[in-house]
Amino acid sequence: MKHDQDFIKRQNRLTVFEIIKTQNPISRAMIAKQTGMSPTTVSRIVGELIEQGYILESEQVSEGLGRKSTLLGLVDASVSSIGVELDRHSLSVGIVDLQGNLVHSERQARGVEEQPAVTMERIAALLNDMLERNIVQRKHIVGIGVGLPGIVNNDSGVVVFSVQLGWKNVPLATMLEELTGLKVNVDNELKVKALAEHLKGSAIGSSRTALLGFGNGVGSALIVEGEIYRGEMNSAGEIGHTTVDPNGTLCECGKAGCLQSYITIHSLLQEANQIAPIQTVEELFTARNAKERWAVHLIDRALTYMAITVNNVVCMYNPDTVIFSGELADKFPEMYLEVKERCMSRFVWEPLRDSFRFVKSELHEAGVMTGSGLLAQTQFFKLD
Repeated sequence: MKHDQDFIKRQNRLTVFEIIKTQNPISRAMIAKQTGMSPTTVSRIVGELIEQGYILESEQVSEGLGRKSTLLGLVDASVSSIGVELDRHSLSVGIVDLQGNLVHSERQARGVEEQPAVTMERIAALLNDMLERNIVQRKHIVGIGVGLPGIVNNDSGVVVFSVQLGWKNVPLATMLEELTGLKVNVDNELKVKALAEHLKGSAIGSSRTALLGFGNGVGSALIVEGEIYRGEMNSAGEIGHTTVDPNGTLCECGKAGCLQSYITIHSLLQEANQIAPIQTVEELFTARNAKERWAVHLIDRALTYMAITVNNVVCMYNPDTVIFSGELADKFPEMYLEVKERCMSRFVWEPLRDSFRFVKSELHEAGVMTGSGLLAQTQFFKLD
Protein backbone atom coordinates (compact mmCIF):
# COMPACT_ATOMS: atom_id res chain seq x y z
CA MET A 1 0.00 0.00 0.00
CA LYS A 2 2.80 2.41 0.94
CA HIS A 3 4.58 1.57 -2.34
CA ASP A 4 1.42 2.55 -4.27
CA GLN A 5 1.14 5.82 -2.35
CA ASP A 6 4.80 6.64 -3.01
CA PHE A 7 4.31 5.95 -6.72
CA ILE A 8 1.25 8.24 -6.87
CA LYS A 9 3.17 10.99 -5.04
CA ARG A 10 6.05 10.75 -7.53
CA GLN A 11 3.69 10.78 -10.51
CA ASN A 12 1.79 13.78 -9.11
CA ARG A 13 5.04 15.67 -8.60
CA LEU A 14 6.14 14.92 -12.17
CA THR A 15 2.72 15.91 -13.57
CA VAL A 16 2.76 19.27 -11.76
CA PHE A 17 6.33 19.96 -12.83
CA GLU A 18 5.60 19.10 -16.50
CA ILE A 19 2.58 21.44 -16.53
CA ILE A 20 4.66 24.31 -15.12
CA LYS A 21 7.41 23.48 -17.62
CA THR A 22 5.13 23.55 -20.67
CA GLN A 23 2.52 26.17 -19.67
CA ASN A 24 4.37 28.68 -17.50
CA PRO A 25 3.44 31.17 -16.22
CA ILE A 26 0.53 29.35 -14.58
CA SER A 27 -1.31 29.58 -11.25
CA ARG A 28 -1.76 26.90 -8.61
CA ALA A 29 -5.54 27.04 -9.18
CA MET A 30 -5.14 26.28 -12.90
CA ILE A 31 -2.88 23.32 -12.12
CA ALA A 32 -5.45 21.94 -9.65
CA LYS A 33 -8.21 22.39 -12.25
CA GLN A 34 -6.24 20.63 -15.00
CA THR A 35 -5.04 17.70 -12.90
CA GLY A 36 -8.01 17.15 -10.58
CA MET A 37 -5.62 17.25 -7.59
CA SER A 38 -6.70 19.06 -4.47
CA PRO A 39 -5.39 22.64 -3.98
CA THR A 40 -3.59 21.36 -0.85
CA THR A 41 -1.70 18.67 -2.83
CA VAL A 42 -0.75 21.16 -5.55
CA SER A 43 0.45 23.69 -2.97
CA ARG A 44 2.56 21.05 -1.20
CA ILE A 45 4.26 19.97 -4.44
CA VAL A 46 4.79 23.57 -5.58
CA GLY A 47 6.25 24.43 -2.16
CA GLU A 48 8.79 21.60 -2.48
CA LEU A 49 9.78 22.65 -6.01
CA ILE A 50 10.21 26.30 -4.94
CA GLU A 51 12.25 25.28 -1.88
CA GLN A 52 14.52 23.16 -4.09
CA GLY A 53 15.04 26.09 -6.46
CA TYR A 54 13.40 24.64 -9.58
CA ILE A 55 10.51 27.07 -9.93
CA LEU A 56 9.79 30.65 -8.89
CA GLU A 57 6.75 32.78 -8.12
CA SER A 58 5.80 36.09 -9.71
CA GLU A 59 2.82 38.37 -9.22
CA GLN A 60 0.71 39.42 -12.18
CA VAL A 61 -2.35 41.64 -12.32
CA SER A 62 -5.41 39.88 -13.76
CA GLU A 63 -7.03 41.64 -16.75
CA GLY A 64 -10.16 43.58 -15.86
CA LEU A 65 -10.29 42.59 -12.20
CA GLY A 66 -7.20 44.42 -11.03
CA ARG A 67 -6.43 41.62 -8.60
CA LYS A 68 -2.96 40.17 -8.36
CA SER A 69 -2.51 36.45 -8.87
CA THR A 70 0.63 34.48 -8.10
CA LEU A 71 2.00 32.70 -11.16
CA LEU A 72 4.64 29.99 -11.34
CA GLY A 73 7.55 29.76 -13.74
CA LEU A 74 10.83 27.92 -14.20
CA VAL A 75 14.28 28.76 -12.95
CA ASP A 76 15.92 27.71 -16.25
CA ALA A 77 19.47 27.43 -14.98
CA SER A 78 18.45 25.33 -11.98
CA VAL A 79 18.57 22.01 -13.82
CA SER A 80 20.78 20.49 -16.48
CA SER A 81 21.26 16.91 -17.47
CA ILE A 82 23.89 15.11 -19.50
CA GLY A 83 22.75 13.29 -22.64
CA VAL A 84 25.10 10.68 -24.10
CA GLU A 85 24.86 8.91 -27.45
CA LEU A 86 26.94 5.80 -28.15
CA ASP A 87 27.28 4.45 -31.67
CA ARG A 88 29.53 2.04 -33.53
CA HIS A 89 32.13 4.69 -34.44
CA SER A 90 31.50 7.59 -32.05
CA LEU A 91 30.45 8.83 -28.63
CA SER A 92 28.70 12.16 -28.09
CA VAL A 93 28.14 14.01 -24.82
CA GLY A 94 25.73 16.95 -24.56
CA ILE A 95 24.20 19.27 -21.97
CA VAL A 96 20.39 19.49 -21.98
CA ASP A 97 18.66 22.35 -20.18
CA LEU A 98 15.32 22.30 -18.36
CA GLN A 99 13.43 23.22 -21.54
CA GLY A 100 14.92 20.23 -23.38
CA ASN A 101 17.34 22.26 -25.47
CA LEU A 102 20.75 20.79 -26.32
CA VAL A 103 22.89 23.76 -25.30
CA HIS A 104 26.35 22.24 -25.83
CA SER A 105 27.69 18.99 -27.24
CA GLU A 106 31.01 17.35 -28.10
CA ARG A 107 31.76 14.26 -30.16
CA GLN A 108 34.69 11.85 -30.25
CA ALA A 109 35.53 8.90 -32.48
CA ARG A 110 35.59 5.46 -30.87
CA GLY A 111 37.02 2.20 -32.12
CA VAL A 112 34.65 -0.58 -33.15
CA GLU A 113 36.27 -2.95 -30.63
CA GLU A 114 36.62 -0.42 -27.81
CA GLN A 115 35.79 -2.08 -24.48
CA PRO A 116 32.92 -0.75 -22.31
CA ALA A 117 35.27 0.27 -19.46
CA VAL A 118 37.35 2.41 -21.84
CA THR A 119 34.24 4.07 -23.29
CA MET A 120 32.88 4.85 -19.80
CA GLU A 121 36.22 6.38 -18.74
CA ARG A 122 36.20 8.58 -21.84
CA ILE A 123 32.64 9.79 -21.14
CA ALA A 124 33.60 10.64 -17.54
CA ALA A 125 36.76 12.44 -18.71
CA LEU A 126 34.80 14.48 -21.27
CA LEU A 127 32.25 15.48 -18.63
CA ASN A 128 35.02 16.47 -16.17
CA ASP A 129 36.61 18.57 -18.90
CA MET A 130 33.29 20.39 -19.45
CA LEU A 131 33.03 21.03 -15.70
CA GLU A 132 36.59 22.38 -15.57
CA ARG A 133 35.85 24.71 -18.49
CA ASN A 134 32.74 25.88 -16.59
CA ILE A 135 30.44 24.93 -19.49
CA VAL A 136 28.12 23.42 -16.89
CA GLN A 137 28.11 23.53 -13.08
CA ARG A 138 28.03 20.23 -11.24
CA LYS A 139 25.41 21.45 -8.74
CA HIS A 140 22.93 21.87 -11.62
CA ILE A 141 23.37 18.36 -13.08
CA VAL A 142 20.55 16.05 -12.00
CA GLY A 143 21.73 12.96 -13.86
CA ILE A 144 23.08 11.32 -17.00
CA GLY A 145 21.05 9.62 -19.72
CA VAL A 146 22.69 7.25 -22.21
CA GLY A 147 21.14 6.14 -25.50
CA LEU A 148 22.68 3.31 -27.51
CA PRO A 149 21.69 0.71 -30.13
CA GLY A 150 20.50 -2.68 -28.92
CA ILE A 151 18.45 -4.28 -26.16
CA VAL A 152 18.75 -2.48 -22.82
CA ASN A 153 17.27 -3.34 -19.42
CA ASN A 154 16.21 0.22 -18.63
CA ASP A 155 15.39 -0.64 -14.99
CA SER A 156 18.85 -1.98 -14.13
CA GLY A 157 20.84 0.02 -16.69
CA VAL A 158 22.35 -3.15 -18.19
CA VAL A 159 23.11 -3.39 -21.92
CA VAL A 160 21.71 -6.88 -22.58
CA PHE A 161 22.91 -7.11 -26.19
CA SER A 162 24.18 -4.61 -28.75
CA VAL A 163 25.29 -5.96 -32.12
CA GLN A 164 26.65 -2.57 -33.24
CA LEU A 165 28.80 -2.08 -30.12
CA GLY A 166 29.64 -5.76 -29.69
CA TRP A 167 28.53 -5.60 -26.02
CA LYS A 168 26.67 -8.23 -24.01
CA ASN A 169 25.42 -7.99 -20.40
CA VAL A 170 27.32 -4.76 -19.65
CA PRO A 171 26.29 -3.05 -16.34
CA LEU A 172 26.67 0.38 -17.93
CA ALA A 173 24.72 2.45 -15.38
CA THR A 174 26.71 1.07 -12.44
CA MET A 175 30.04 1.58 -14.22
CA LEU A 176 29.30 5.19 -15.14
CA GLU A 177 27.77 6.03 -11.74
CA GLU A 178 30.96 4.85 -10.03
CA LEU A 179 33.08 7.08 -12.29
CA THR A 180 30.91 10.22 -12.10
CA GLY A 181 28.96 10.02 -8.84
CA LEU A 182 25.80 10.89 -10.78
CA LYS A 183 22.59 8.91 -11.30
CA VAL A 184 22.65 7.20 -14.72
CA ASN A 185 19.69 6.05 -16.84
CA VAL A 186 20.28 3.89 -19.92
CA ASP A 187 17.90 3.16 -22.79
CA ASN A 188 17.72 2.20 -26.44
CA GLU A 189 18.76 5.10 -28.68
CA LEU A 190 15.61 5.15 -30.81
CA LYS A 191 13.33 5.08 -27.78
CA VAL A 192 14.95 8.20 -26.32
CA LYS A 193 15.05 9.82 -29.78
CA ALA A 194 11.33 9.18 -30.24
CA LEU A 195 10.69 10.71 -26.81
CA ALA A 196 12.66 13.82 -27.86
CA GLU A 197 10.76 14.12 -31.17
CA HIS A 198 7.48 13.78 -29.27
CA LEU A 199 8.39 16.50 -26.75
CA LYS A 200 10.54 18.84 -28.85
CA GLY A 201 10.52 17.83 -32.53
CA SER A 202 8.35 16.65 -35.41
CA ALA A 203 5.79 14.67 -33.37
CA ILE A 204 4.50 17.33 -30.96
CA GLY A 205 0.77 16.73 -30.48
CA SER A 206 0.88 13.16 -31.82
CA SER A 207 -0.86 10.52 -29.71
CA ARG A 208 0.78 7.50 -31.40
CA THR A 209 4.20 8.07 -32.95
CA ALA A 210 6.38 5.50 -34.71
CA LEU A 211 10.00 6.54 -35.28
CA LEU A 212 12.14 4.64 -37.79
CA GLY A 213 15.93 4.85 -37.72
CA PHE A 214 18.15 3.93 -40.67
CA GLY A 215 21.90 4.21 -40.25
CA ASN A 216 24.48 1.93 -38.63
CA GLY A 217 21.51 -0.17 -37.54
CA VAL A 218 17.80 -0.38 -38.32
CA GLY A 219 15.16 0.01 -35.65
CA SER A 220 11.93 1.63 -34.59
CA ALA A 221 10.30 3.03 -31.47
CA LEU A 222 6.70 3.71 -30.53
CA ILE A 223 5.38 6.48 -28.29
CA VAL A 224 1.76 5.99 -27.15
CA GLU A 225 0.08 8.89 -25.33
CA GLY A 226 3.47 10.31 -24.35
CA GLU A 227 4.84 7.00 -22.99
CA ILE A 228 7.53 4.80 -24.56
CA TYR A 229 6.09 1.43 -25.55
CA ARG A 230 8.68 -1.09 -24.35
CA GLY A 231 7.38 -4.67 -24.55
CA GLU A 232 8.40 -7.44 -22.17
CA MET A 233 12.20 -7.00 -22.52
CA ASN A 234 12.28 -3.34 -23.61
CA SER A 235 12.98 -4.73 -27.09
CA ALA A 236 9.79 -3.58 -28.81
CA GLY A 237 10.74 -2.04 -32.14
CA GLU A 238 13.82 -4.18 -32.89
CA ILE A 239 12.71 -4.55 -36.51
CA GLY A 240 16.29 -4.69 -37.80
CA HIS A 241 16.35 -8.37 -36.92
CA THR A 242 13.02 -9.32 -38.48
CA THR A 243 13.60 -11.87 -41.25
CA VAL A 244 12.95 -10.68 -44.82
CA ASP A 245 14.75 -13.49 -46.66
CA PRO A 246 15.45 -16.79 -44.85
CA ASN A 247 17.96 -17.70 -47.59
CA GLY A 248 19.58 -14.26 -47.58
CA THR A 249 22.79 -12.66 -46.41
CA LEU A 250 24.21 -13.57 -42.99
CA CYS A 251 23.62 -10.83 -40.42
CA GLU A 252 26.11 -9.84 -37.69
CA CYS A 253 23.66 -11.34 -35.19
CA GLY A 254 24.22 -14.81 -36.67
CA LYS A 255 20.83 -15.19 -38.42
CA ALA A 256 20.31 -15.14 -42.19
CA GLY A 257 18.27 -12.55 -44.08
CA CYS A 258 17.69 -9.91 -41.37
CA LEU A 259 16.20 -6.64 -42.61
CA GLN A 260 19.22 -4.63 -41.50
CA SER A 261 21.51 -6.72 -43.74
CA TYR A 262 20.08 -4.81 -46.72
CA ILE A 263 19.86 -1.28 -45.32
CA THR A 264 22.62 -0.39 -42.83
CA ILE A 265 25.63 1.69 -43.83
CA HIS A 266 27.96 -1.15 -42.81
CA SER A 267 26.19 -3.79 -44.93
CA LEU A 268 25.86 -1.45 -47.94
CA LEU A 269 29.60 -0.72 -47.85
CA GLN A 270 30.44 -4.40 -47.41
CA GLU A 271 28.48 -5.30 -50.52
CA ALA A 272 29.78 -2.31 -52.49
CA ASN A 273 33.35 -3.39 -51.79
CA GLN A 274 32.79 -6.57 -53.75
CA ILE A 275 32.62 -4.36 -56.84
CA ALA A 276 34.68 -1.24 -56.08
CA PRO A 277 36.99 0.08 -53.31
CA ILE A 278 34.31 2.17 -51.56
CA GLN A 279 35.29 3.57 -48.13
CA THR A 280 32.33 5.80 -47.23
CA VAL A 281 28.59 5.92 -47.83
CA GLU A 282 29.12 9.31 -49.50
CA GLU A 283 31.25 7.59 -52.16
CA LEU A 284 28.48 5.04 -52.68
CA PHE A 285 25.92 7.80 -53.33
CA THR A 286 28.38 9.57 -55.66
CA ALA A 287 28.62 6.33 -57.67
CA ARG A 288 24.82 6.11 -57.72
CA ASN A 289 24.51 9.68 -58.97
CA ALA A 290 27.03 8.78 -61.70
CA LYS A 291 24.60 5.99 -62.74
CA GLU A 292 26.97 3.15 -61.82
CA ARG A 293 24.60 0.19 -62.15
CA TRP A 294 25.79 -1.69 -59.05
CA ALA A 295 25.43 1.46 -56.89
CA VAL A 296 21.98 2.23 -58.35
CA HIS A 297 20.94 -1.36 -57.52
CA LEU A 298 22.22 -1.22 -53.92
CA ILE A 299 20.58 2.12 -53.08
CA ASP A 300 17.32 1.28 -54.86
CA ARG A 301 17.08 -2.00 -52.98
CA ALA A 302 17.70 -0.20 -49.67
CA LEU A 303 14.98 2.37 -50.49
CA THR A 304 12.56 -0.45 -51.30
CA TYR A 305 13.23 -2.19 -47.99
CA MET A 306 12.78 1.15 -46.17
CA ALA A 307 9.35 1.61 -47.80
CA ILE A 308 8.42 -1.99 -46.90
CA THR A 309 9.46 -1.22 -43.30
CA VAL A 310 7.15 1.82 -43.20
CA ASN A 311 4.26 -0.33 -44.43
CA ASN A 312 4.95 -3.08 -41.89
CA VAL A 313 5.10 -0.61 -38.99
CA VAL A 314 1.92 1.18 -40.15
CA CYS A 315 0.08 -2.15 -40.43
CA MET A 316 1.27 -3.32 -37.00
CA TYR A 317 0.90 -0.15 -34.92
CA ASN A 318 -1.52 2.11 -36.84
CA PRO A 319 0.37 5.30 -35.79
CA ASP A 320 -0.83 8.82 -36.61
CA THR A 321 2.78 9.92 -37.29
CA VAL A 322 5.77 8.07 -38.77
CA ILE A 323 9.18 9.77 -38.44
CA PHE A 324 11.96 9.02 -40.95
CA SER A 325 15.29 9.38 -39.15
CA GLY A 326 18.85 8.12 -38.78
CA GLU A 327 22.29 8.80 -40.21
CA LEU A 328 21.24 7.91 -43.77
CA ALA A 329 18.19 10.18 -43.54
CA ASP A 330 20.33 13.03 -42.14
CA LYS A 331 23.17 12.73 -44.67
CA PHE A 332 20.98 12.25 -47.73
CA PRO A 333 17.75 14.27 -47.34
CA GLU A 334 16.58 13.22 -50.81
CA MET A 335 15.98 9.70 -49.46
CA TYR A 336 12.92 10.96 -47.54
CA LEU A 337 11.06 11.91 -50.73
CA GLU A 338 12.14 8.73 -52.53
CA VAL A 339 10.92 6.51 -49.69
CA LYS A 340 7.69 8.52 -49.41
CA GLU A 341 6.98 8.10 -53.12
CA ARG A 342 7.54 4.31 -52.93
CA CYS A 343 5.35 4.08 -49.83
CA MET A 344 2.39 5.82 -51.40
CA SER A 345 2.66 4.36 -54.90
CA ARG A 346 3.56 0.75 -54.12
CA PHE A 347 3.98 -0.43 -50.57
CA VAL A 348 1.67 1.08 -47.95
CA TRP A 349 -1.58 -0.84 -47.73
CA GLU A 350 -4.22 1.29 -49.46
CA PRO A 351 -6.76 1.62 -46.59
CA LEU A 352 -4.00 3.09 -44.39
CA ARG A 353 -2.36 5.49 -46.87
CA ASP A 354 -4.13 8.57 -45.52
CA SER A 355 -4.13 7.46 -41.89
CA PHE A 356 -0.71 8.88 -40.92
CA ARG A 357 1.75 11.71 -41.48
CA PHE A 358 5.14 10.70 -42.87
CA VAL A 359 7.63 13.30 -41.62
CA LYS A 360 11.36 13.87 -41.30
CA SER A 361 13.16 14.06 -37.98
CA GLU A 362 13.51 17.67 -36.81
CA LEU A 363 16.22 16.98 -34.24
CA HIS A 364 18.57 15.00 -36.54
CA GLU A 365 21.88 14.13 -34.82
CA ALA A 366 20.81 15.99 -31.65
CA GLY A 367 17.86 13.64 -31.07
CA VAL A 368 19.52 10.89 -29.04
CA MET A 369 21.45 13.29 -26.78
CA THR A 370 18.33 15.43 -26.24
CA GLY A 371 16.15 12.40 -25.51
CA SER A 372 18.74 10.87 -23.16
CA GLY A 373 19.00 14.15 -21.24
CA LEU A 374 15.20 14.42 -21.00
CA LEU A 375 15.05 10.82 -19.76
CA ALA A 376 17.48 11.67 -16.94
CA GLN A 377 15.40 14.73 -15.98
CA THR A 378 12.14 12.77 -16.01
CA GLN A 379 13.59 10.10 -13.73
CA PHE A 380 15.00 12.75 -11.39
CA PHE A 381 11.70 14.60 -10.99
CA LYS A 382 9.84 11.36 -10.26
CA LEU A 383 11.83 11.10 -7.03
CA ASP A 384 10.80 12.70 -3.76
